[in-house]
Amino acid sequence: MRRPLAVLFLAATLSPVGAAAETHAPFDVIIRHGEVIDGTGAEGVVEDVGVRKGVIVALGDLGAAKAGKVIDAKGLVVAPGFINIHDHADPKALPTALSMLTQGVTTSILNPDGAGPTDIKSQLQADAKDGLAMNIGAYIGFNSVWAHVVGLADRRPTADEIQKMRGLIESNLKAGAFGVSAGLDYKPGYFATAPEVISVVSVAAPWRTNFPNHERLTPESGWSSKVGIAETIAIASAAGLSPEITHIKAQGHEQGSAGAILAMMRKATAAGHYTPADVYPYLAGMTGLKAFFVPGWAQAGGQDAMLARFKDPALRAKIVLEANAAIAARFGTADNISLPTSGRNLGELARKEGVSGGEEVVRVLETGEYVAILKFGAEPDLRAFLAAPEVAITCDCGVVLPNAKEGFIGHPRLYGSWPRVLGYYVRDQKVLTLPDAVRKMTGLPASTVGIVKRGFIAPGMTADITVFDPNTIIDHATYADPTALSEGVRYVLVGGVVELAEGAATGATGGVILSRMSHMPSRPQSTAPLSHFAVKAVVKSDAEGARAVTLKVSRDAFGHASGHVTISGPDGPLTSIRLGILQTAPGWASLTGIAQDPKGQEIPFSLIYDAADPVTGAGPQLLFSLASAPWQAGVAQ
Repeated sequence: MRRPLAVLFLAATLSPVGAAAETHAPFDVIIRHGEVIDGTGAEGVVEDVGVRKGVIVALGDLGAAKAGKVIDAKGLVVAPGFINIHDHADPKALPTALSMLTQGVTTSILNPDGAGPTDIKSQLQADAKDGLAMNIGAYIGFNSVWAHVVGLADRRPTADEIQKMRGLIESNLKAGAFGVSAGLDYKPGYFATAPEVISVVSVAAPWRTNFPNHERLTPESGWSSKVGIAETIAIASAAGLSPEITHIKAQGHEQGSAGAILAMMRKATAAGHYTPADVYPYLAGMTGLKAFFVPGWAQAGGQDAMLARFKDPALRAKIVLEANAAIAARFGTADNISLPTSGRNLGELARKEGVSGGEEVVRVLETGEYVAILKFGAEPDLRAFLAAPEVAITCDCGVVLPNAKEGFIGHPRLYGSWPRVLGYYVRDQKVLTLPDAVRKMTGLPASTVGIVKRGFIAPGMTADITVFDPNTIIDHATYADPTALSEGVRYVLVGGVVELAEGAATGATGGVILSRMSHMPSRPQSTAPLSHFAVKAVVKSDAEGARAVTLKVSRDAFGHASGHVTISGPDGPLTSIRLGILQTAPGWASLTGIAQDPKGQEIPFSLIYDAADPVTGAGPQLLFSLASAPWQAGVAQ
């Protein structure tokens, strides 16, 4: 008997995902005859998907079942809604979210790169005040916390300031943050030493969460991505967090080193520090011009202090010298730097004015232009990262208004990332398979940040669903036309609400604010079969008294669960008639499914077992949610 967990809960006789599903009540939505690729990495199955009250309740042949809306998905792929775990959203665009919906994205996690407000509860409430066309959650940003407490100067924090920063991070984790993001390549996070970062972010260790970081490249390391990634792994590992290599790349003079970078990550995972990554499907990035070229000491104190240093001839010469070295190491030549706001090229400007690339950086910044598109990479490296099993697909972008002209507009990734992967790299280039690409857009990012009820097509999962045409899906955005909409995403459901129909936004706002609990750990996606897991337990609830639970389940290599669970209760037993995905990590498991009460009513359920809560010290615990009710906790014995 394998018993790596200890207890699940809820009820009765179970059938595997994909079995023919009988149901009596009408559905809100039925998606018929599509190829369901469920986010686990398994091959697609042609079957129907039934949705009721925002939840996937049935898969299989739904026959003549009725629904308020029927979507004919014959010839189309039905996938979980895509999850963007690196999202720089414009809050004004969240009620419509056209640039994301047309790519199939249903959930975004905000505040990457250490950015964002230091009160995410207030931030998300403000972002949602006019409605949400997609789901949003948030990280708490290390850089923002540092700036709030220490400021913009390059100085060492006091012991009291370290404690204040730890307090800010902990309060935001209690408010539902999905991890602690950092951008140690950006100021003022750049000024923090590795031991200081560890001292601050280690407060998050009991939350079993992740540390996504834009790696720090320094002159001392020769602007080495590999050194920066090694630092991310070292900081997170020492702090007790999961390192997440954000928008992974091998840039500049280190092109060709994707294999070495992946080997470094896998070595850390083998040592017990699970290290995933994310990647976007382009060979150029976009950020503030000063971020990568003006040395840290010259940015200390903020924008006005930097501009004042530009006016000092001796300091300017030193800044230009370091900027030229950074250009050469990170991007090869100033010709690989373009300015989307004005449509100019930095190398061409420098030659026209007879100056170096570094001097041109300073001149452009003095005019107030600050956004740059930076060509950094090589196609073989990108393909290696896209194919790597632990690398999720993201965009390093965010939802924007359709006619936006300001901010970080100018990169095609804002409108094309996921369709580009599915069309160009999957269908045309065959760099990865369609089931694996879908997994890297859904189940993998969900597991990375700790989401449990999204990321899969399975009974009991929230009905975030993307329907696309695998034969036509493609990006159309280019650097010359960066806001061209992608083609091929036909329908998008968010919480069972149709947000995109026949490629056009409906104007609905089915999105919600997502929060993470301490019982939702960052974890590898479950991919190993579990042949037998059995346990007996008592679930105690203040409201309903004690319930006896008997559980016998197994799962296949993709996580599809089957087996038998029973639970007693004052109104008779609930009986599970369809099981979803059994997700596991050491001492932890989650399961969704559909139960049936003695009157034949079908009730979605979600379960979490946790052997111990590192935050409170309590354990083992059982958490369950029936239908859309909040999570309730019980004690497993």
